[in-house]
Amino acid sequence: MHFKRFFYVFGFSCFISLVSAQDYVIHAGALIDVVNLKVLKNQSIHISGNKIVAIEKGFTPNKDQQILIDLSNQTLMPGLMDMHVHLSGEFNKTSYNERFVMSPVDFGIRSTLFAKRTLLAGFTTVRDLGDLSPGVTVALRKSINKGYVIGPRIYAAGKSIATTGGHADPTNGFKPSLMGDPGPKEGVINGPQDAFKAIRQRYKEGSDVIKLTVTGGVLSLAKSGSNPQFTQAELNAVVRAAKDYDFVVAVHAHGAEGMKRAVLAGVDSVEHGTYMTSEVMKLMKKKGTYYVPTITAGKWVGEKAAINGYYPAIVQPKAAAIGPQIQKTFAKAYKKGVKIAFGTDAGVFPHGLNGREFKYMNEAGMPAIETIQSATITAAKLLKIDNQLGSLSVGKLADLVAVKGDPLKDMSLMETISFVMKDGVIVKQ
Repeated sequence: MHFKRFFYVFGFSCFISLVSAQDYVIHAGALIDVVNLKVLKNQSIHISGNKIVAIEKGFTPNKDQQILIDLSNQTLMPGLMDMHVHLSGEFNKTSYNERFVMSPVDFGIRSTLFAKRTLLAGFTTVRDLGDLSPGVTVALRKSINKGYVIGPRIYAAGKSIATTGGHADPTNGFKPSLMGDPGPKEGVINGPQDAFKAIRQRYKEGSDVIKLTVTGGVLSLAKSGSNPQFTQAELNAVVRAAKDYDFVVAVHAHGAEGMKRAVLAGVDSVEHGTYMTSEVMKLMKKKGTYYVPTITAGKWVGEKAAINGYYPAIVQPKAAAIGPQIQKTFAKAYKKGVKIAFGTDAGVFPHGLNGREFKYMNEAGMPAIETIQSATITAAKLLKIDNQLGSLSVGKLADLVAVKGDPLKDMSLMETISFVMKDGVIVKQ
């Protein structure tokens, strides 16, 4: 059944056509097999409801009740996954003032725009690693799941967990009379017992995953961008508590010592990893820890650091030093055999530009098909949902995207997704 919804946008009327989940056969000129790293030519993918029910060689005719989708001149692949986004915000020159002039409702309504941009860019599943305003992303996830809002499938961390004065302390940069003393409820811990309280609070609030900021960061209003900010005992407690609730744990980290402590504690992924050493890489391989590089964000902040006044004075030198380094670190980690999952840190740069990451990864030495693998089956394994998503396989959910042409020859095509299906529903065609 087809539905059309009528909208008025800035005084101009337009139609947005949404197609409910039903039966389709898709004729794909090329299909990327991300499990076996090969391209299959002229394939027919049969969709019933929200699942893939058959994949056949050649272009089979549509059966009764099936709608034919002709992508015979396009390349089809699984829905893309970004393991590091921040849908509650998008950085700009005035971002540091937003928390004083915007309510959680303001943040929430604006986030629906960012969610839609992300989905239309081909990212049907994302891991959101930290709210700028409490509760926004969990609420956004619920609204998308209920069909109120158009957006990707979200695995939300809610409030990132920090230590006092750390990268995700929400009162950094405030005047002393406003700083207060945020605690585990607000995502700030000091000691192992606080760690348990913070994890349980995230569970209570509806988080799907856990995010820690184990070193200093670039955009926080604090001096260091790389110092370790959790003790080993605190990290051990966080991971122990998180595993009780079956949380996947991600850690923001630029400095090597903070990374090392986090990997030893048993976290699932290291984000950014700017000053990752050979020792840390070896340890990550031993422990099976994933690396989520976020090269796009690094390049963005490096470029903006050259613009006087774009970042506050305390942020500018961190952005200039850390941003350009990430792609170099990624190149080394890939050569060492560290497991790589795709992630961009969208929100540091405009949402919807997530596809740039493919080109940057390819530039640094990862073959084009492996970059796509990192954003599909590898990301699904990190989230422990590879039995449902991540590859075009019979029985899995019908998340599919396509581009016009061959992305393995031209990675910039990953920035212009032409077809998006999420959960059996066509979102873009």
